[in-house]
Amino acid sequence: MPAHDLALLTQAARAAGEIALRYWQNTPAVWEKGDQGPVTEADIAVNDMLKSTLRAARPSYGWLSEETPDDSARLQCEHVFIIDPIDGTRAFIAGEPYFAHSLAVAHRGEVVAAAVYLPAKDLLFTASHDAPAMLDGMAISATATRLQDGANILTPKANLLPDFWQGAPPAFQRSFRASLAYRLCLVAEGRHDGMLTFRPTWEWDIAAGALIASKAGARVTDRHGQALRFNNATPQTAGVLAANPALHGEIFGHIKA
Repeated sequence: MPAHDLALLTQAARAAGEIALRYWQNTPAVWEKGDQGPVTEADIAVNDMLKSTLRAARPSYGWLSEETPDDSARLQCEHVFIIDPIDGTRAFIAGEPYFAHSLAVAHRGEVVAAAVYLPAKDLLFTASHDAPAMLDGMAISATATRLQDGANILTPKANLLPDFWQGAPPAFQRSFRASLAYRLCLVAEGRHDGMLTFRPTWEWDIAAGALIASKAGARVTDRHGQALRFNNATPQTAGVLAANPALHGEIFGHIKA
């Protein structure tokens, strides 16, 4: 079943990209969703297509998406789609290419199929429970870099504040990308050595990327070192830390409990 779901997600992700690119750099309508940040007409158009297509293909699966009002009926479903129609909406609005479609299927809390697609760069990351992490059909893997090697970590600048660390934060190079899904995929690809966010994190931002990074050899947990579980009643995790197991341990050892 994960292979069939992965094929479905891959096809849907590419179709989402076709829709998003019609609006990208074309002055889409934008409005604010309270404290959740901006949304565009492209987010809604992509969400509507994905919901129609994916639920028609798998009517027994539950649905969790950033752009759909939540329905607790998903909690009774063994399989659930976890979708972010456009992750990195601010980058999308700014006309930057680092936005992604993040599509996942979770089975009893564990992600078993995942696709992250960056249409402006035509990059497709995939993984499933029984298939490796891949970029455009080629296997990818996380680095073995350690802190002493000059590890490069994707994290917002605010995460370097002393409030989060035991003593000073560990010495690493810092980089940033707008999309959490893409950050996890960059760790999977070995372009960066790890990613970290301390903020409560919506499941739709990370479900697909977490499986891809994990299948590429990274350890992916919340900020407390706990395994990620999905399709929770409140669909958030306590941040995310992803890196090869040794680097993960080094960084985690510096985090304030």
